[in-house]
Amino acid sequence: MTEEREQIDFVIGRHPAVAALRSQQAINKVFLQSGLKSEAIDEIRQLAQRRHLVISEVPKQKLDQLTDHQNHQGVALGVAAFDYASIDDLYANAQKKGEEPFFLILDNVEDPHNLGSILRTADASGVHGVIIPKRRAVGLTSTVAKTSTGAIETVPVARVTNLVNTVNDLKKRGMWIFGTDMAGTDYRDWNAKGAVGLIIGNEGKGISRLLKETVDQTLTIPMVGTVQSLNASVAAGLLMYQGFNSRHPVQH
Repeated sequence: MTEEREQIDFVIGRHPAVAALRSQQAINKVFLQSGLKSEAIDEIRQLAQRRHLVISEVPKQKLDQLTDHQNHQGVALGVAAFDYASIDDLYANAQKKGEEPFFLILDNVEDPHNLGSILRTADASGVHGVIIPKRRAVGLTSTVAKTSTGAIETVPVARVTNLVNTVNDLKKRGMWIFGTDMAGTDYRDWNAKGAVGLIIGNEGKGISRLLKETVDQTLTIPMVGTVQSLNASVAAGLLMYQGFNSRHPVQH
């Protein structure tokens, strides 16, 4: 992993806290709501004690303040900001699993809940890594971590200066790049075997013009309703699972 880090952050919620405590992520302090008892809280306390971490029992109001009044479920971990991976880390993740790389490229996704949901589906559907830009896009935050329910610990995320340059480099390494477009091929016919990268556009604007020019093939999700657009995480989920289906066909 690269050494790039952001400011101190918090992992919020029980499932994300357990995932973080079981991982190698640097954790500075554990905050538990005083008087709260449950199996999940007991497990968090035991995991923290095994790592010899400082545990602070604090009132709910203090946790509310620390987590900016998010749904913390009685637990928050003070952590060094999340590590970003390199592109080589993403390739290494695919190689470790003995598979051709399947990367997701997010073009200026701004909503942390969308990014968290996308990471959760990426973990479930066998995506080997996610690539995001450094500017005009959400990074790895506590909200992303909580929404991902632990997937932030298992799906490497690379943050790059220029998506167009990165995609062109991936193509030189033999990767076939797909993107979404209203006039594309029906996504249900997508064959995602081999080394593939899938671009998901911004929530409102879609894929930027320069990035769209790098795409080898466009895909479209047919819609028959009145609303002719899908939430970014929902669209990404449909496409990732079509990728999974074509890469792992059902064995009869």
